[in-house]
Amino acid sequence: MPSNTCHPNAPHVKLKAPDWYISSLMMDRALDAILRRVKKLDRKHDIPYLAGYSEDGKTIYIDRHLPTSFVFRGRTIEVDRFLILHEEVEKTLIDQLGLHYLHAHQIATRAEEAAIHAQRITWKAYDRFMQKYVKRIGDERLTKVPEDLDLKPYRDYHDYDLLHRMQQHLARDKTLAASKKAELKSYAAAFREELRDQQRHAAPADSARRSKVVSKKTSAARSAKAKPKRAPAERVKR
Repeated sequence: MPSNTCHPNAPHVKLKAPDWYISSLMMDRALDAILRRVKKLDRKHDIPYLAGYSEDGKTIYIDRHLPTSFVFRGRTIEVDRFLILHEEVEKTLIDQLGLHYLHAHQIATRAEEAAIHAQRITWKAYDRFMQKYVKRIGDERLTKVPEDLDLKPYRDYHDYDLLHRMQQHLARDKTLAASKKAELKSYAAAFREELRDQQRHAAPADSARRSKVVSKKTSAARSAKAKPKRAPAERVKR
């Protein structure tokens, strides 16, 4: 079906139920509507956790090493559309409603899961495929990060190590804008300060906890020492 129709991928058939019912066909149509609004899809970079978006939201990034499809029960399942759905929903909730990343991520994941189920795919199989290609902290494949990648998800997720690694990579890029380098530097500084605060608050608590344990052990030892020993019972002769 031509891409300029109302829903190019979902079957062009009339719904047999009211449009407020939960419907796999309607879910497909909603997904098609979101896909039509994507300005640019980029698969040329390394993206932590497989997918992300540019700061202005006009580009959706999908990791260059992630295959475009996998086989599920004899069917070839293209995965880009599900990742695009997740990233578009997440970015919109963060930018338009001011949601924290973790909250937006949860809602976006539910939408992604619904789209997966609408295609009669199990979430377990889909997630198992995705986890094979996730690039996490310290991954040597994380070498080509886009300079306009929105860093808010990694900042809100408190992934300091990952941000630090991206900072090292982008610092070597001579074409990178000074504003992006400054942003990364400020994030790193904020994380370091937060970690120091956590350590300062944790130290007194740990000290008090250790003192309490030592006090209990000392009290128990004193009680055992002060308690008179029971005389051995006399053996009864038979």
